[in-house]
Amino acid sequence: MGLLDELKERILIADGAMGTLLYSHGIDRCFEELNLSNPDEIVHIHEAYIAAGADVIQTNTYGANYVKLARYGLEDEVPAINRAAVRLARQAANGRAYVLGTIGGLRTLNKSVVTLEEVKRTFREQLFVLLAEGVDGVLLETYYDLEELETVLAIARKETDLPIIAHVSLHEVGVLQDGTPLADALARLEALGADVVGLNCRLGPYHMLRSLEEVPLPKQAFLSAYPNASLPDYRDGRLVYETNAEYFEEAAKAFRDQGVRLIGGCCGTTPKHIEAMAKALADRTPVTEKTVKRRAVPVSVQAERSAPTPLPELARARRSVIVELDPPKKLGIDKFLAGAKALHDAGIDALTLADNSLATPRISNAAVATIVKERLGVRPLVHITCRDRNLIGLQSHLMGLHTLGITDVLAITGDPSKIGDFPGATSVYDVSSFDLIRLISQFNEGLSYSGKPLGQKTNFSIGAAFNPNVRHLDKAVERMEKKIQCGAHYFLTQPVYSEEKIVQIYEATKHLDTPIYIGIMPLVSARNAEFLHHEVPGITLSDEIRARMAACGDDPVQAAREGIAIAKTLIDAAFDLFNGIYLITPFLRYDMTVELVRYIHEKEAAAKERKVVHG
Repeated sequence: MGLLDELKERILIADGAMGTLLYSHGIDRCFEELNLSNPDEIVHIHEAYIAAGADVIQTNTYGANYVKLARYGLEDEVPAINRAAVRLARQAANGRAYVLGTIGGLRTLNKSVVTLEEVKRTFREQLFVLLAEGVDGVLLETYYDLEELETVLAIARKETDLPIIAHVSLHEVGVLQDGTPLADALARLEALGADVVGLNCRLGPYHMLRSLEEVPLPKQAFLSAYPNASLPDYRDGRLVYETNAEYFEEAAKAFRDQGVRLIGGCCGTTPKHIEAMAKALADRTPVTEKTVKRRAVPVSVQAERSAPTPLPELARARRSVIVELDPPKKLGIDKFLAGAKALHDAGIDALTLADNSLATPRISNAAVATIVKERLGVRPLVHITCRDRNLIGLQSHLMGLHTLGITDVLAITGDPSKIGDFPGATSVYDVSSFDLIRLISQFNEGLSYSGKPLGQKTNFSIGAAFNPNVRHLDKAVERMEKKIQCGAHYFLTQPVYSEEKIVQIYEATKHLDTPIYIGIMPLVSARNAEFLHHEVPGITLSDEIRARMAACGDDPVQAAREGIAIAKTLIDAAFDLFNGIYLITPFLRYDMTVELVRYIHEKEAAAKERKVVHG
């Protein structure tokens, strides 16, 4: 009788955590490598779970893939480690338990760290070794990203007829991190050919049971659950799980009532937990019917507030000018407010506020944005970097901006902290700019990153960065297209200092419907020009422009005049190609930017007058 045949008739008990026991034994290194260097330890743990009542054990291969083993310099040992793992599990089982070949998920918070192509390549390498060694089935576990799990499940189903168990992991009760309800996700996995579908990791029994209350019994597949021992506590640099084994005895009965037929444990569980579950389910009789709780889906209500026309719509309909004015590095904002007012009076559509540009601390752009919005009536466009806030802080920041009525944001990676005033500071980068754009888009659907309802839908207009100052412009455009897929509504470019480059940008992007604001920053001196050209990533100046600035010598007035003249020629080049102009103010010299704003409006008025005359 095979694994699936047994699941038709009775509940099976699976094993618990491998890493928890190894860690408790004082081992704090690559657990999968122990298949080669300390096989007796692995066999001993397998045997302990079988003695506790496990009918199913899994190989010690959760992280035995190229990506994770590369962290230890073991990427070339993938085949050897996986082969050894199966043989050790087989040795321990000795016909007393089924052996599942385990493959863990790669993607967590930052999906962009591992591409789907890399996922496929890594997965196939591990899968083929496990299948060749003769496992009884395949366990896909700890997949937070449904796209990743569906991708690898399709590969596994094509390669084998063995039983496949597919487990998602949740941050929130009943919903995946992309907002997909658990019941829908498991149904999709069943449709792709999974024989057993369920949950593992992250949640303890209480929250995992609450999640399963909303899941009907599958039509063909079986349900499974591998809960953590509890929520972890953090003590002296270590994660500690407190739940006692007796609690799992009662939890096992509750899992049976939810239709679960394969029950094991994940982080923090030990043979004592498995023994308790085996004791509770001694008769192993499964349920064939259950009552499903229908979760009341909170209604996401758009906040009642008047919102200005989104910037991308402005850029589609008419000439649109936005200006960047960095918040001050020192306390006191009188000069900044004077500049913001002058720019507002000149007729800008929005004031963009950098998020600690060049990794240098400045007054919070959210605070400054609120002040200019309320005192001056200026529309703020707030930059948000991935550098300074972790995923918790980013979401809190977005909720705060929404609460303040700020709807325009620019999602960017952010300059690394090592180039700023505090090179020892940590750059967070929990997410990439792509992931941040997805996150903001998800907020616009009323869902947090983990899929938890926010109670309201935000209405952020999402800007993204585009750097055309690269050797291969087509690659930069591909990044644009990917950002559009993630939810970007429009783009701001890095400063451009070449009329030819502006034409190249137009030709490379004219197939896109997404508006682009061309970045133009006036130069203030020869030194400024050389610094930008040589030391600021993403900015390149032509030899001609550098020579024009050098010819001004040390005369600041002449240099500023020349910088404005250069900027006007760039505006002329962009004028008939792009509706969006993005002016970047250097060193709080808003007088220069005001002149350029007026120049743009004068050109626009002249163009309209010519149209009327010749119309």
